[in-house]
Amino acid sequence: MKKHLFAIAAATLAASLFPLGAAAQAVDTLAKIKASGTVTMGVRDSSGALSYTLGDGKYTGFHVEVCSRVIADIEKAVGRKLEVKYQPVTSQNRIPLVQNGTVDIECGSTTNNATRQKDVAFLHTTFVEEVRIAVKANSGINSIAQLNGKSVATTTGTTSVQTLRKNERATGVDFKEVFGKDHSDSFLILESGRADAFVMDGAILAGNIATAKNPADFKIVGEVLSVEPIAIMIRKDDPAFKKLGDDTIAQLAKSGELAKLWDKWFMQPIPPKNTRVGYAASESTKAAWANLNDKPMEDYAKK
Repeated sequence: MKKHLFAIAAATLAASLFPLGAAAQAVDTLAKIKASGTVTMGVRDSSGALSYTLGDGKYTGFHVEVCSRVIADIEKAVGRKLEVKYQPVTSQNRIPLVQNGTVDIECGSTTNNATRQKDVAFLHTTFVEEVRIAVKANSGINSIAQLNGKSVATTTGTTSVQTLRKNERATGVDFKEVFGKDHSDSFLILESGRADAFVMDGAILAGNIATAKNPADFKIVGEVLSVEPIAIMIRKDDPAFKKLGDDTIAQLAKSGELAKLWDKWFMQPIPPKNTRVGYAASESTKAAWANLNDKPMEDYAKK
């Protein structure tokens, strides 16, 4: 555990020391990977069924598997077998770690928005998320209005509480924010009673509920706060690497494999507890698979 925490701290320090001007230099991730023989995948400890740890340095999930398919195509492109390294990232350090080359491909739960597109690039959208509210089943909370006077947990470095505050139904609703260092910590804050609600992407909420000690003690409630495209993140201004990743996702979508992977991770029992998330792909997600693009969430808000 100490080794794991040290790795995260070291990576965060490296990101903070990275000179800002270097981000604008020419990027050739494929050449970097070919020369080193390694590819580094950014992973999350508790991003629901998208990306999570099994312990002992092992990671899995929907986006981890999609990234593994991309890496298989990278191996073909560079003509050699690659060593895959897992770099745990957080909501706070994921973007700088991609920018400075510590992470080659970030396979977590990152929303593609216009602000982030100034710093990084995204592959084709792999699913369209709905930000929701998780509460204890016996809380009596079923809407945004009922959060008035309550404590609301979210994860540091995410946009969910800002999204909640901007929602027109939240006008006049006064609540206290409680921040978790990662998604599992935020859920623990709800589980332990230190917060009355946890606001986050629906898939992350569903995944954490599915692996809770007593899943029936929690429920997802309330209005959809926002609709957000979630995508795999890479460094900016690297057209060759983006094309390779986009082509992999396009092939997975065209063959129906992307839908099968969704079913595997969100509708079937998954390790380590063989629990079922039960989170069906939305019509917006299916539309994204049928019409592949890397549009930011602002474009979805215009609809």
